[in-house]
Formats: sequence, structure tokens, C-alpha cells
Amino acid sequence: MVVIPGYQLIEVIHEGVSTIIYRGTRLLDQKPVVIKIPTTDIPTLAEISYIKHEYLIPENLEIEGIVKPLSLETYQNGLALVLEDFGGISLKKLLEKESLDLTSFLNYAIQLTEALGHLHTHHIIHKDIKPKNIIVNHEVGIVKITDFGIATQLSRETQQISNPELLEGTLAYMSPEQTGRMNRAIDYRTDFYSLGVTFYEMLTHTLPFNSNDPLEMVYCHIAQSPVPPHQINREIPPVLSSIVMKLMAKNAEDRYQSAAGLKADLEICLSQLQTTGEIANFVPGQLDKSGQLSIPQKLYGREREVETLLAAFERVSGKKQQTTNN
Repeated sequence: MVVIPGYQLIEVIHEGVSTIIYRGTRLLDQKPVVIKIPTTDIPTLAEISYIKHEYLIPENLEIEGIVKPLSLETYQNGLALVLEDFGGISLKKLLEKESLDLTSFLNYAIQLTEALGHLHTHHIIHKDIKPKNIIVNHEVGIVKITDFGIATQLSRETQQISNPELLEGTLAYMSPEQTGRMNRAIDYRTDFYSLGVTFYEMLTHTLPFNSNDPLEMVYCHIAQSPVPPHQINREIPPVLSSIVMKLMAKNAEDRYQSAAGLKADLEICLSQLQTTGEIANFVPGQLDKSGQLSIPQKLYGREREVETLLAAFERVSGKKQQTTNN
């Protein structure tokens, strides 16, 4: 029986490997809350630090598009994180139940882009944007970003090469540079790639890359091009498909450089849809410009060397797959 003084727990809304999330009420003022606690009675130091970090990163941010942390409470040998409850469910659960029409998609996409832009203004990189970490109240049309457990408050950080199964983040949504195999630092644009994968899933109900082999998934993010969304779902306007593909560009320099530029394109799409009932083609990114100084890390004049490295990587991946099958 879980008991946290000052709170009444009503129901379990998610149970993961390391945490359980409850919907409940704060007894002091009957405020609806969401409470996250460790699954184990004696959590590790890393698990305690994760919950504490998830509270501290967004603690003082006044951003409408994030789920606000309310307090940290002592729970057994660890901590309980208390968050606002605005009556939402994860975007992942919503997508499992229904498809989004274009108007709903664009409204949510604009809100998410605006929230991400505010985070980047505060030099916060989320590093784990995905439908499970997005909460949506579909009845009122509000969407918010949550789970800052691996977020960083740096403008740039270096991702070390490691076992793909041990990487921070979620491999299916991870940018090429976040895999640690691109020899380049991570900056705010890694979130745009993950947002692109999220948009892709919202529009097509499938991921751009599917594999149970972590090494193969890393290779896909680095070297493979996904099928454009409009080729999977013919109802998706080609320009919207192009916006998603731009977000998922392999090199950060080829993605959107600002949330403002992305938001402008999404607002053009929404305005056209509401005015004419369709979305006409235009060139994405025309209003985009970086709000941060970023020294390009893209290799120029080394196409042959890059192709050689990718071919070697593909051979190694193939041998690993053959060994696994045998």
C-alpha cells in the first residue's frame, strides 16, 4: 500500500521499469496532481538523482507548454515527484486509440514547437522528446512536454560512444549525433530531430525506422532515409511531409535552426487549411534563422571518406546480424 502524507492516491496511470505514476489529490487544497515514485523500496542513487533532476530542471520555468513540477516529497528511502495534473494522457496512449486529423495535428505541433523553443531559450536540451513524454488533454486541445530526467542545461554537450543499449534517451527517436557515433557535439537541434520522429509517428502511426537490433537502429538514424510521410498516408500534404523530413535531416545544419522558423511554417499550413481546406506547396524554412551561435560541425569535402566509413559500418552491422541469426 503506497502512502504519501498529504496526498490521496487514486489510480495508477503508468507503470514503467523504474517508476510508477499515480493520479491523485493534494489534501491541503484538493488540487489534482500526478505523483511519480520509484518502483523499488530501496531505489539506487541514480534513480533518486533522476527524479530530483526531473524536478530541478523545470522548477523555475514559467512555460505554458511543460508539465509543471509542484514539489519533491520524501517517500520511503527515496523521493516522490509531484506534478500538475491537467487531465491529460500520454500522446502515445492517444495515438493507440485514434488518429489525429490535420487540424488537431497542426495545433499540437505548434504548441510543442513553441514549448521547445522556450526551453531552448533557457539553454535546456530535453534529449528525450517522444509521444510517451508528451501529455495531451484532447478534449480541450492542450499538449505539454514532461519528463526532464535526462535534460541538460547546457548549450552543447558531447555524447560518448557506448553500447547502444546503454545510451541516454530512446533509440527510436534519437538523433544521429545523440548516438555518440557522429563525432560531433549535441546541441538544441537534437530535440528537433526527435520532434520530427514524433511528428512522423503522429501522422503515419508508424516509426521512420523499425528494428529490434540497437546497432541496426543506430545505423538507420545515421545513414538511412525514411519513407516520406506523404508516401505512407496519401492524405498528408507533401509540404507537411517535407517539414517533417527537414526536422529529421542527418546533419543538424540541415534541420530547422530555430523553433520560430518551424512554428512559422506550421502556422502557414494551419492558416491555409482553415482558409481553403487544403495546404498548398511552399518551400519550408524560408522564415527560419538561428537564434543561437552554432559553429558548423558538418564535414565538407569529405564525402568519399564518409561513404567509406558508412560502408564499413554497414558491413559490421551485417556480420553482427548474421551471427545473431546463426
